[in-house]
Amino acid sequence: MRIGINCFEDVEIRSIIASGGRVGNCDVTGQKDVLIYDTLAENSTADLAVLLSEVLDVYTPESELPSDFPPMCLAYVEEVLFADWSIFNLSVKKIKQVVIEVCKSIYAEDSLVFKEKVGLERLCDSDFLRRNCIMKESSWERFMSSIKNINRFHSNHINLELLQKLFDSPSLQLLISKKSVSYYRARISGEKVHSKNEMGPPPHRLATAGRANSQGISCLYLASDVMTTFHEIRARDLDYVSVGEFVPNKELKLVDLSNLHKISPFSAGTFGCEWFAINMNILKKMSDEIAKPLRRQDSELDYLPAQYISDFIKSLGYDGICYRSTLNIQGLNYAIFNYKKFECINVKLYRITSLSYCAEPSIV
Repeated sequence: MRIGINCFEDVEIRSIIASGGRVGNCDVTGQKDVLIYDTLAENSTADLAVLLSEVLDVYTPESELPSDFPPMCLAYVEEVLFADWSIFNLSVKKIKQVVIEVCKSIYAEDSLVFKEKVGLERLCDSDFLRRNCIMKESSWERFMSSIKNINRFHSNHINLELLQKLFDSPSLQLLISKKSVSYYRARISGEKVHSKNEMGPPPHRLATAGRANSQGISCLYLASDVMTTFHEIRARDLDYVSVGEFVPNKELKLVDLSNLHKISPFSAGTFGCEWFAINMNILKKMSDEIAKPLRRQDSELDYLPAQYISDFIKSLGYDGICYRSTLNIQGLNYAIFNYKKFECINVKLYRITSLSYCAEPSIV
């Protein structure tokens, strides 16, 4: 079977396929003239088979699990790989097809791991969870509820030592050189453009709560491009918007939370497949929470989980965070803890002449 590079999302697997240099037609998706992994070529599947088998080995077939294993934690392995891992860019059915083909030298096609539902036995190991799960024996939902309604500044639900190890990992490090790249910040204005001095964050006494800052703490919010700033401030038709161009005046070190859901379990220096199996869902929820925009009906309390994570990152000595823009899929946002590390070098006035809307049915 020839498997195209676009069948995979994982950066390490894509790197393996790219390094092979083979080009052909993908038997899985039908894409033509793409980089491929050919399972029929001699020794071609060795690396990929080993990586995928590391993931499969984490799971135990239902018949081999304890009788009291929670039924809601069982699923077929292809469903698990589709829902919980950022490895494939395929449907559930095609994931199973690819895994069986790649791993045939390690697993027989009729292996229980492919025939039965599987579960993560470590979920029943309290000691392992306390040491290796970011939320210990809790969940992201309980952490959010606790920090909003029970204990705002300290949480027994989260393993801060493990969280620090995660944020310090090479996959999440983002270094920004002095005056290397421009970033942007927008403000609704009248027909007169704001001055450069007016484009910074509000002073502490006027600072309202935001995604990465509590009320009374100033934070400089920037975006990767001008269009993203329009989305982030919810500019309306016929608004005049002043957009400041900012450059760093010092070298900065950020935690790139936009990569939380992209970390490869196969990267050197990461935690291993078993660790990812129990934390992958938490990483995705954390990434979504950091990027989630506040709706009109939401309370500022909904920012508390993101503020908690940001404050912890700030306490580790980082200069800020980078996170996805969910309002502009192509954009990135940056929260800079010390605004003095950036300077505004230019301001332009824009007039919004039209808006476009994209909607999808709400699932009730």
